[in-house]
Amino acid sequence: MNYCSHCGETVRLAVPQGDDRLRYLCDSCGTIHYQNPRIIAGTLPIRDGKVLLCRRAIEPRLGYWTLPAGFMENAETTSEAAARETREEAGAEVNLQGLYTLIDLPHINQVYMLFRAELTSDFSAGIESLEVALFAEEEIPWQSLAFPTMEVTLRRYFEDRRARQGEGEFPLHLEQIDLETRERFFKTTHLPKHLQKLSSRQQSIGTSS
Repeated sequence: MNYCSHCGETVRLAVPQGDDRLRYLCDSCGTIHYQNPRIIAGTLPIRDGKVLLCRRAIEPRLGYWTLPAGFMENAETTSEAAARETREEAGAEVNLQGLYTLIDLPHINQVYMLFRAELTSDFSAGIESLEVALFAEEEIPWQSLAFPTMEVTLRRYFEDRRARQGEGEFPLHLEQIDLETRERFFKTTHLPKHLQKLSSRQQSIGTSS
C-alpha cells in the first residue's frame, strides 16, 4: 500500500501507539489502515451421496476441480455468500445444512467457511467453470483438486459418512493449513494430459480475447 484511500497522501508502515503490529499509517489525515483476513464461503453440495464439483475456468489453478466457493461480499451473510457462489459457479440452488469446515490459512490471511448442502436443482457451468459434475467417493479426482481446503473438506465428509452410517449429526471441523502443507499439496497434484490440453486451449482463448 502506497497511498491513503481517504486523502490520497503517502502512507508509512509503523506500529501505532497502543498497538502491537505494523499498520499502514497516514500522517496527513491520521487514518490507520487495518488489513484483515478475507473470508471464502462455499458449499459441499450433495445429491444421492454424490458431491458436485466445478472445474475451474480461471486462474489460479485453471482446469482443476473445486467445490463452489469464493470471496464473501460486503452486506451479505456467510450463508448468503455460500449460496451465491454455488449459483454463480455451478448454476445450482442448494439447501444449506450447516457449517461443515472452518479452515484457517494464516500464511495467506484467508479463512474458508464451507457449508454442507443439499443440491435441490439442476446444475450447469457458470462463467468461472469449464464444467460441473457429480462424483461418487471412488470417482473424486483427488490428484486434480484445486486447493488443499477442498481435499480436507471432501476427506472429512466421506470419513464422517462412513462413521455415522446414516445416523447422527455431521460435526463441525475446525482445521488449519500451514504454508508447508499447502506447498506440498500443490507439488503432488496435477492435471491428466487430456485436461492439460483443454486448459491450455482455454488459457489461450482468454489471453487473445
